[in-house]
Amino acid sequence: MDWIYLDNNATTQPADEVTAKVNEANEQFWANPSSVHRLGQMVRQQLELARTSVARLIGARPREIFFTSGGTEANNLALRGSRTTVIFTSLAEHAAVREPAEKLAKEGVRLVMLQLNSCGIVEPKTLQHALENHVQPDDIPLVSLQWANNETGMIQPISELIAAAHAHEHRVAFHVDATQVAGKLPMDVHAMDADMLTLAGHKFHGPKGVGALYVRRGIRLEPQILGGPQEREQRGGTENVPAILGMGVAADLAYDLITDSQRIQTLSKLRNKLEQTICQSCRGAVINPCDLSVPGEYQRLWNTTNLGFPKLEAEAILLMLSEKGICASAGAACSSGSLEPSPVLLAIGVPPEVAHGSVRLSLSRYTTEDQIDRACQIIPQVITKLRKVSANVI
Repeated sequence: MDWIYLDNNATTQPADEVTAKVNEANEQFWANPSSVHRLGQMVRQQLELARTSVARLIGARPREIFFTSGGTEANNLALRGSRTTVIFTSLAEHAAVREPAEKLAKEGVRLVMLQLNSCGIVEPKTLQHALENHVQPDDIPLVSLQWANNETGMIQPISELIAAAHAHEHRVAFHVDATQVAGKLPMDVHAMDADMLTLAGHKFHGPKGVGALYVRRGIRLEPQILGGPQEREQRGGTENVPAILGMGVAADLAYDLITDSQRIQTLSKLRNKLEQTICQSCRGAVINPCDLSVPGEYQRLWNTTNLGFPKLEAEAILLMLSEKGICASAGAACSSGSLEPSPVLLAIGVPPEVAHGSVRLSLSRYTTEDQIDRACQIIPQVITKLRKVSANVI
């Protein structure tokens, strides 16, 4: 089947250059990078070149990059390694932040959930007010927020939020989950003054099983994986060299993309065409978290749209789309048979009847106009058929 892959916020197709580098690493750079012999040091050199590439992607220094097994581990290291006493986050966060925060709350850490506006945004004044009311003199506070939401693509005013945290008398540390932003928007961690920032290689056409945590110089975390001095004693265990080298290549490719404004504009037009055509063809369809057909104050990632089809079930939509060759996803745990709507959509005020029937479509650098044209034909057909079935059942 000639698949139309519109699930790129879940994972992306590894670039050919990445696959070639991973294969090369398995064939040539298989020695342990901690070994002192020449073969080991050749691998160490390759690893540090990859670290430099990842650092360039986000405007960091190479020594501020620590490789992990993925974005989830990087988030856990940021939250648990900070030895915080109070965490500020939101219900719209990915489970890789939300669940560690909830686990820490059970262990005695105070957890403050920040209020979201109707577009799923934490406004700087909301954070400022929360810090003023919940940070005590002896606290070690930490803010952890997504830069862009994985389900809706809504972009937080991250620089303003960081400034609000740092303006507090405690200069509250700020961790940015940039998993969905990497490879889509320009980043400069020093300009934005982030303290920590998470990346996952497979989100920008790199391998799975590798991620990175940026840690601003001067911040010391408590290691969560013990067993060796690797990653400057921040993460024990022999490095996954093939995946790291692949991530380095992916970072170089991502840097080239985000600095090509014309290419980004072209891809953004494809997303706009997709959602506008579907909304026009499917009566009652809405763009979550609010009707964004008219540009407003807030922005989304250029590759993401979350469409709600009231009174339908996302699980049924996704299964029928898959039969037609379209890969998409929803916030609900459809694979487990759950019919519960996305907690993220509910948290930002999307009505349950809309959230139940909401699906996420996400593009990548490899998405073509032909694929979008075919999706614009197939998706309305699927929605029309499901509505007829639903009407007959009722």
